[in-house]
Amino acid sequence: MADKVTSMQWPGLSDADVQKMVALEGYNELPGSRRRSILLIFIDVLREPMLLLLVACGVIYLFLGDRTEALLLVAAIVVVISITLYQERKTERALEALRNLSSPRARVIRNGAVQRIAGREVVRGDILMLEEGDRVPADARLLKVTNIHADESLLTGESVPVRKHAGNRDADEIKPGGRDLTCVYSSTLIVSGRGVAEVVATGIRTEVGKIGLVLRTLETEQSTLQKQTRRMVNIFAIVGVVLCIIVALVYSLTRGDWMGGLLAGLSLAMSALPEEFPVVMTVFLALGAWRISQRNVLTRRIPAVETLGSATVLCVDKTGTITQNRMAVASACLDGKCYPISSEQRSMAEELHELVEYSILASPPDPFDPMEKAMRELGERAFGHHDHIHTDWKQIREYPLTDKLLSMARAWLPPNQKEYIVAAKGAPEAIADLCHLDKAAISRLESHIEQLADMGLRVIAVAKARTASLPAGQHDFTFSIIGLLGLADPIRPAVPSAVSECRKAGIKVKMITGDYPGTARHIAAQIGMESPITILTGQALEKMNKKELAMKVKETDVFARVVPEQKLHIVQALKATGEVVAMTGDGVNDAPALKAANIGVAMGGRGTDVAREAAPVVLLDDNFTSIVAAIRTGRRIYDNLRKAMSFIFAVHIPIAGIALISVLMKWPLALLPLHIAFLELIIDPACTLVFEAEDEEKDVMSRPPRSPNVPLFGRAQVWTSVIQGLGVLVVVVAIYVLALESQWGEGVARALAFSSLVIGNLGLIIANRSQTRSTLDSLKRPNIALRWVIGLAVSVLILALSVPSLRELFSFGALKTWQFALCLTTGLVAAMMAEITKLRFVQRLIGGNVSVESHTSKHG
Repeated sequence: MADKVTSMQWPGLSDADVQKMVALEGYNELPGSRRRSILLIFIDVLREPMLLLLVACGVIYLFLGDRTEALLLVAAIVVVISITLYQERKTERALEALRNLSSPRARVIRNGAVQRIAGREVVRGDILMLEEGDRVPADARLLKVTNIHADESLLTGESVPVRKHAGNRDADEIKPGGRDLTCVYSSTLIVSGRGVAEVVATGIRTEVGKIGLVLRTLETEQSTLQKQTRRMVNIFAIVGVVLCIIVALVYSLTRGDWMGGLLAGLSLAMSALPEEFPVVMTVFLALGAWRISQRNVLTRRIPAVETLGSATVLCVDKTGTITQNRMAVASACLDGKCYPISSEQRSMAEELHELVEYSILASPPDPFDPMEKAMRELGERAFGHHDHIHTDWKQIREYPLTDKLLSMARAWLPPNQKEYIVAAKGAPEAIADLCHLDKAAISRLESHIEQLADMGLRVIAVAKARTASLPAGQHDFTFSIIGLLGLADPIRPAVPSAVSECRKAGIKVKMITGDYPGTARHIAAQIGMESPITILTGQALEKMNKKELAMKVKETDVFARVVPEQKLHIVQALKATGEVVAMTGDGVNDAPALKAANIGVAMGGRGTDVAREAAPVVLLDDNFTSIVAAIRTGRRIYDNLRKAMSFIFAVHIPIAGIALISVLMKWPLALLPLHIAFLELIIDPACTLVFEAEDEEKDVMSRPPRSPNVPLFGRAQVWTSVIQGLGVLVVVVAIYVLALESQWGEGVARALAFSSLVIGNLGLIIANRSQTRSTLDSLKRPNIALRWVIGLAVSVLILALSVPSLRELFSFGALKTWQFALCLTTGLVAAMMAEITKLRFVQRLIGGNVSVESHTSKHG
């Protein structure tokens, strides 16, 4: 009957009108993301210098007949391409999630009749019928309202549903945020009441659609590590190619042997080209992503693993991230006294029983509203199956909340009784009016209301009445007030400790919320943010230009009453000041900021699909402490990556050096391609498996984040690697010259130089396992991969020196026992020289402690 009356008042659009609107504005959905063909993606990938270097090295290995190494490089190429293809799909999946979310079923009036259609078929001008539990299919202006409250937390971050009013069809558009607005918005949820609304915007013109457009325009930038690695690879590649050409020409022109010159050039290219750099970065980050997944953190974009460890600011969305995104009774006041109530409380003071009992009686038996759910949950938790839960009472009448009276009441008839029990709840001022309180009572009530409000709580008053008959309105009852309930969106229990650990690690935590400043300040104090807590509202933020905002964001702890566009501005302003920004969130409103941040962290359990698809990192368990664990792992990965890079840099110096010196001094070639290929069998697993498996440094979470301006290879680290590499080179050249001058033969000289080089390289591995611990301390720390690498290298070396066929293959001469002992001694001396670089006075000479240099932040 109600539908008939409504359709007579608003007949809605005709089929012809609908067709015209579809032709003019399209369907109520978001457009697909720009797609590129597989061929175009491959072309773009092949332009990457890192990949070109991998391909070039693979060609060299194929030319030399080393198929195993070539196949390993091909596998790395496949990994790089797969990661790029995965990244290309991310925006498309985010938009697809937005399309699914914004296209629920809808009840509309068309041709004078109520119809149920797919959300994508809603057009501007449609008349919507909205009821409790409906997902709003499009932005619409309310024409008729009966106690409508909408959950708009996905758009505004507000933790409680907001009340709506009916408005003028010709009124201007109103942005979401705040109570008593006349519009409802696409993808939000009607939690109570019912109404009629006219659609004013569909598809990309809705508020959620505008977020989708922002997502399309945002480009995911490369991490600092990717940029630095690319720069290093380019430099090494240029130097390696130039040296290769010079050596090939010098050898050929001075000796008249062009094939020998080509072989010498290729040997030097293999020794100088750092093909390990891109492979190491890929392996480290891939294994790092796997390690973090063991802590319930899913990495959707692999470079994000390292970026986590460099975060200087953590922007935290309040609703659903710091808080649990559900209401809970936190306090109760009656008879001049307030009682705190915990979320785990299983019993309560006897005097509170009546207050909770009547709050449940004033609510529906199966509530949908979060606050009513919280009241029932408290009663069931505290009462269990006690008599205060009246499952056998019969509800006789409901008195709904209206715009003029912000309270609701329900009349119940207990079994075997003739008198009705009436329970009412609502805004304190409305209940005070119903109870006809005098000025003194109202003053006492207001003091309690202010006390609860200062705690950031939503205040509800509860009253009771008994009557033999049911009047027409609530004012006709003789109510007496019972007390007040304060409701809050409780914080996640582990958040305070996580915030504390972030502070110790030098990471600034900033809270961004759509809620009111008082509530935000209270939550900030609860989670342990340092006093005084500075707050900036969205209204004040809107009046600032980019320069003013950049200055303000650094000193602000809490951003309150913020709309989605402003969250994005905050993140961009922080980045403009040089901060590495991590942003957490779970709602549609967080998606642009998640994508714009250096590292976006979405909640996997309570988070929306849009947030999860927009963020490179997802917390599978929605546990705030997982962020800290991920940051710890990210820092460890970066530390170990630097160790591996140091080793690669150092180990290439003696290999390239002996190859170059042999040509320039017209000595027999000390290293042939086979020797270098064998050395690569040590270098590759050492710089990937060994260093990746290293435990974290003891100060990993007690030092400030590293500055983004500090390069992957700082001056101190470069000089450390140079000294280590030159130490091994000097020893190898010395023993090679000694063998040649002593007429021991070319084969013996080559065997001695090669053996010293292998032992020296193993020493470099051990020395670089830690930049702060000594080699002896490092040896006490278990590393299974290191045992395998050393065992395999030593075994193959002994076989190559002792088995005649292998000795001939390697062009070695037979060594005497004392010669091998000399080789072993000189190799160990070279390894010990690497240990000298850790001494404090040496570190001061070369520019400071390596481990400190990379982690001292210029941002506080």
